[in-house]
Amino acid sequence: MGIIAWILIGLLAGAIAKLLLPGKDPGGALVTMLIGIAGGLLGGFLGKVIFGVDSIDGFFDLSTWVAAVVGSLILLVLYRAVTGNRRTHRHRHA
Repeated sequence: MGIIAWILIGLLAGAIAKLLLPGKDPGGALVTMLIGIAGGLLGGFLGKVIFGVDSIDGFFDLSTWVAAVVGSLILLVLYRAVTGNRRTHRHRHA
């Protein structure tokens, strides 16, 4: 698969992971998209290493999407664990 397909799968996998693990994350949508792209790559790598299967067969294969979403979920959980509940609060002065 080409880089455009990887980015598209990652973006969608990140959105799916966010739907499965809702909550307010530091970084917003951009960080979620980046986590999705990295998660797709991580999911493909883990599928190959752990299960010995080529989990990234093609854009429309179910195994590709499952691997990408699982990788995104892993990274989203790790991201939340590292960042904790740090949120920026903006105070308005009247």
